Amino acid sequence: MLIKNKQHVFTSSEITSEHDYSQRREFLRQLAAGAASLALPSSLLASECQSPKLSSKDPLTSLQSITRYNNYYEFSTNKRVIFELAKALTLRPWSLTIEGEVENPYTIDIEDLLSDFTQEERIYRLRCVEGWAAVIPWQGIPLCKLLNKAAPTSRAKYVEFVSLHRPAEMIGQRRPTLDWPYREGLRIDEARHPLTLLVTGLYGKDLPPQNGAPIRLAVPWKYAFKSAKAITHIRLVEKQPVTSWHQAAPSEYGFYANVNPTVAHPRWTQSRENRIGELRKRPTDMFNGYAEQVAGLYRGMDLRKFY
Repeated sequence: MLIKNKQHVFTSSEITSEHDYSQRREFLRQLAAGAASLALPSSLLASECQSPKLSSKDPLTSLQSITRYNNYYEFSTNKRVIFELAKALTLRPWSLTIEGEVENPYTIDIEDLLSDFTQEERIYRLRCVEGWAAVIPWQGIPLCKLLNKAAPTSRAKYVEFVSLHRPAEMIGQRRPTLDWPYREGLRIDEARHPLTLLVTGLYGKDLPPQNGAPIRLAVPWKYAFKSAKAITHIRLVEKQPVTSWHQAAPSEYGFYANVNPTVAHPRWTQSRENRIGELRKRPTDMFNGYAEQVAGLYRGMDLRKFY
């Protein structure tokens, strides 16, 4: 799949129905899994980057909603105008650099990235701190595959993500809303977890600029601000990196940002959430519904202190 530098306005007729999309993709997933099991030895199928089995019966959020209501402060704090402002962003050329505490630092062009690494499809729930949530079918590359290629050293304890800084096109960066460029971070075991995805597309389409094209992160058990957009550098470091929202408001945004309904944001409750397209709120699940897969990462930690 190649990301084309084009702007396209989606119409309602282009939005795949939730049922048809889910059924078609499940058939293709099973077909691909069957072919892979015949071609690969069991040792490779059991690799650490293998996708965990997930079952999601949640209806998908429409493509229209996903691409017309976005958090992207690099352009604006108004979520409803991002898709227009983001059309100014130049997506080619683009490269990704992986560096720091690694034995094999490298820089890879976006086209080579897409051809060198197999794309996977996953349906994730992504939750914003204001309480709304979306269920999105992503396409991308498990981050652990890129990190493994770089061969982290024993000093690599954290992974820092640095986003594009280009105020000529990202007009929100002309204001000191945050200390630009945007920076995020994960502990290395979080970054290497097979659920952590480097996203290049959604709904079977190229990733739109307003959703973080051409490369963004998806960490489904955390709040959406952890999912850095328009990533240019990934750095493996020994000390916990300074992240943008924690730097801006440390009493409100912790480093971990795990979805924990028992810990309220200072300005609103987090015990219930709004799904885009739903009229009623629903209870918030611990770790955003991924506790079975990720709770072991935080065994023994005080999740009220390390919020």
